[in-house]
Amino acid sequence: METEPTYSVIDIPIIGEGKPEPLQNRLRTFPWWFVALLITLALTFFLVLTTQNYREAFTFIAVGLGVTTSISLISYSFALVIGLIAGMGRISRNVLYRNVSTYYVEVVRGVPMLVLIFYIAFVFVPDIIGGVNQFGFFLEELSNGQIGSALAQIENQSFSTYWRAVIALSITYGAFLAEIFRAGIESIERGQMEAARSLGMSYRQAMRYVILPQAIRNVLPALGNDFIAMVKDSSLVSVLAVRDITQIARLFAGRSFRFREAYTILVVLYLTITIILSLSVRIFERRMSRESR
Repeated sequence: METEPTYSVIDIPIIGEGKPEPLQNRLRTFPWWFVALLITLALTFFLVLTTQNYREAFTFIAVGLGVTTSISLISYSFALVIGLIAGMGRISRNVLYRNVSTYYVEVVRGVPMLVLIFYIAFVFVPDIIGGVNQFGFFLEELSNGQIGSALAQIENQSFSTYWRAVIALSITYGAFLAEIFRAGIESIERGQMEAARSLGMSYRQAMRYVILPQAIRNVLPALGNDFIAMVKDSSLVSVLAVRDITQIARLFAGRSFRFREAYTILVVLYLTITIILSLSVRIFERRMSRESR
């Protein structure tokens, strides 16, 4: 019995490819929701081109795209490193390493992200700077005045909210990525490790050259989806007065009282970014599935 095909965003049937389907089936399974999204975006950008209020809002808010993009990319790069370290710690035989990693993951996953951003930005970072100051004073006492003086003079106020936001997002998403890496490593058959060890590899060598390459390949789609989630969650850094598109939209709305124009443009900008990234991830998934076959 033949099953009816379902189409994703990039699975729109090509005319003349394969056996033609009944028109009723094609209309029923066609991704009308995607067409509606495209129409929504097209209408909004038409308003930007033809309406002065929307054009002013777009011009004002789009300035923050660079900040949103850079925060997302830098934070995700750091989060990948943190997540890989913590993920390997979650399956480590070392009791201290495993428990520290599990503690970190459970604490971050158990606290709302907005609360974590506030805590990391206004408590954790100042405490780290205070520790660096104390280390600088210690170096000064050891007659290493130049380095010690530089570390001792670092001020909390001089550490910008931009980098506080990057640290907050990196630490927060590192915990979620740790679980992805852990699941990816555990998805590899145990025989892979045993075969590598039988060839004379150490545990670290087997993990580095055999297990991790396969695990990372398996979790790449999940990593892509988490990056999309980070782009959306980067809007939370606006509470730190970081001038991303969310913060700039709030400033524009508060100054001009054009709330409809400001937040419509903000929604459409995020929607455009996430659709482009989602399509890229799906194309990448299909390519990987073809290569694996």
